[in-house]
Formats: sequence, C-alpha cells, structure tokens
Amino acid sequence: MAKTTAQLRSALASGLVVAPFVYDGLTAKIAEHHGFKAVYMTGHGTAAQAGYPDFGLISFKEMLTNLSYVAGAMGIPVVADADTGYGNALNVGRTVREYQMAGAAALHMEDQSFPKKCGFFEGKQVIPTDEYLGKLKAALDARTDDDFVIIARTDALAVAGWDEVEDRVHRYREAGADLVFVDGIKTRDDLDQYTKRVVAAGIPALYNGSLAPSGEIEGLGFSLMITGGGHGLSYMAVKSAMLEVRNGTYEYGERTRLNFNGITDLLGLPEIYELEKTYGRYDPVTAR
Repeated sequence: MAKTTAQLRSALASGLVVAPFVYDGLTAKIAEHHGFKAVYMTGHGTAAQAGYPDFGLISFKEMLTNLSYVAGAMGIPVVADADTGYGNALNVGRTVREYQMAGAAALHMEDQSFPKKCGFFEGKQVIPTDEYLGKLKAALDARTDDDFVIIARTDALAVAGWDEVEDRVHRYREAGADLVFVDGIKTRDDLDQYTKRVVAAGIPALYNGSLAPSGEIEGLGFSLMITGGGHGLSYMAVKSAMLEVRNGTYEYGERTRLNFNGITDLLGLPEIYELEKTYGRYDPVTAR
C-alpha cells in the first residue's frame, strides 16, 4: 500500500478531498469504514475529549499522542491540527518531524499568537507575517518526506480583514506552503470572499465548515474540506442516551447488543480471536 502521504497527494490531485473531523481511534475507524479518503484530527475535538475548550490548553505532547492513536487505528491519510507549532521556529521543526513519525500525512499551522484559540472564538491575535514566514520555512525544512503536505493557516480575518488575509496567503503560498487555510469563515459572504480572493487566484485552499455541501465546495475550486463536527454529533448522541438512561426510557436489549457488537467488530475483536488461536492462548487452569 502506498504511503498515506502519497495517498493524500494523489487524492488532492484528483479533486476535492473531504476529511471529516475525528478525535480518537474509534471515530477514525468509523470514517475509514464508511469510505472516506482522509480524516482530520481536530484540535477542538482533541481538547474536548480531554475535557477542555480549544483555548491553547492542550500541549504538544497530548496532541502528538492523540495523533498516534488516530493514525495507528486505520490506513487512510490523517490531516492533523498542529496549532501554532508549539513555540518558535525551532519548536516548529520538531513538531513537523514528530508529526511525520506519528503518522500524519499533513498538518496545518496557524499564525496566531500563543495561547491560541479556536478559529471561531473571539479575541484572537496574530503574529507578524514575517515571523510566521520564519516558522513556515522551519516547517518546510523539517519535512523528510516530500509528499508530506504543509498547510499554512491564517486567522487574520477576524483581526484585520480580507486585505490582510489576501496579502498573507499569497506570501505563504510563495514561501512554499502546499495549501493555505483561512479560518473563521462564518457567513456566505466570507465564503464568497475566500473563493474570489484566494481560490480564484489559483492558490490551493482548505475550507473548514458546513456553509455549503461538499459538491458545491468542490465546484468553487477548493482542494480540501474539513467538516462534519464528529465530536459535536457525538455530544448530541451521548447527551440523548444519557438522558434516556437517567429518565428510565433507554431501550435495553437488542439495540444495546447490536451497538456493542458493532463497536467491537469495528475495533477488530474477530481478528484478535483469530490471532489468539494462531499463537495459542495460555489457559492457567489447563496449564497446571
């Protein structure tokens, strides 16, 4: 099987790649099982599964560990959130090297100041363009696999407006970024501006959101779409189930059994049983 980095490069060359949000090994396996070509390891979801908002409270090590779980759980490319690169240009170099070793096929790094915030939160700040360009160069220099995709993200829209965004993404692309990513696209007008000012200028771009279906996003010319709100949907499902259990209305029996068996099958329990037969299961009773 081709490396996941090569898989992602090939998929990007063929049209829009839709990568749903995942935040652990199980959600990654579900996405792969249902035919997605790639997944997106969300920083928001990684923070959420640790019980925090996406406010710069999750460390490099915690993100790297979660990435290893997601990438190790399945065989399709992982596009990973790398926040601000976890420090200066020297830190960025280590981040890129470690993300590659952990199994990512791509990462995006934003131009926010530390501590960062979710792209849709209020009060973001961005570092000077030249400072980010130094970090971007460090990321590109640290790449040991030419197919590894480096995505330059800007959060300047909420801070300084579209003219600043346009200047930054052009400079990031000229510096060598494979794709650019303008975050904080909240309205159709934002999406229209993104399309006209960036995509129509021939710059490969990532869209984050759900303002339009994937078919329309592909028609606009975007290369990569991260979407789906996996942890948001999980929240609604778990909340509903918890309320049913609390209120005594949860339907035990066949539904519970099918859900349990479905999860264990997806996680590979049948294969584990076969390996147990192959290698011989130690039975402490019969071994006496």
